[in-house]
Amino acid sequence: MKKATIVIPTYNQLDFLQGCISSIRKHTDIPYEIIVVDSASTDGTVEWCRREKVPFISLPRNEGFSVACNKGLLLSSGDTLVLLNSYTLVTHGWLSNLSAALYSGSDIGIVGPITNYASGPQQAHYPFENIDEFQRIAAEVNVSNPNKWKRFERVVGICFVFHRELMDKIGLLDEQFSVGDYEYDDFCLRAKLVGYSILVCHDTLIYHEGSATLLQEGIQEQQKLVERNYQLFMDKW
Repeated sequence: MKKATIVIPTYNQLDFLQGCISSIRKHTDIPYEIIVVDSASTDGTVEWCRREKVPFISLPRNEGFSVACNKGLLLSSGDTLVLLNSYTLVTHGWLSNLSAALYSGSDIGIVGPITNYASGPQQAHYPFENIDEFQRIAAEVNVSNPNKWKRFERVVGICFVFHRELMDKIGLLDEQFSVGDYEYDDFCLRAKLVGYSILVCHDTLIYHEGSATLLQEGIQEQQKLVERNYQLFMDKW
């Protein structure tokens, strides 16, 4: 069975990170390693990782999401590569389901799950009252089923799963998009340009906190960064 590397970039999100890693340890049933990439947090993230024996990289400053992801990818040893936001909670069978889709055909390059909070086709509507109920719903949803794999142009970066062969062909995330989105749009487009397809897996439901980044960085400031990176993306392509 192929080993996965789960790269989790984080910046002052220790509470979310703790929950995320706890869910990975509980619900991941294939071989994996975790690499936390901390961008100079001041909330005790490094101390916690050291205490919990979680492998981590401690960066001297916050250079943004793409830079952090790339640092982790460069140290990865898995065949399956996962970029996972720290404000997610994974669920029963999540990674085995996503891996089944990823390796279902030689033309598949990237896969992603559905979730309670996302833009586009990955948005799922399963009413729930609390996390325990969400986990129970996910356990029912997460039954591997190729009929529930749908081809799309892109997947969002909440949980972004691809194989090493793709990274070897197209390289890392483009770091000019490191703050403000579009790094995943760029990566998906580059994958498609070399012949790979992208799947959204409706047989894999995970939890996403949703507004954590906006609350941390501020809605107006985040919107400015998104607009900046949109222009960079348009200029590039």
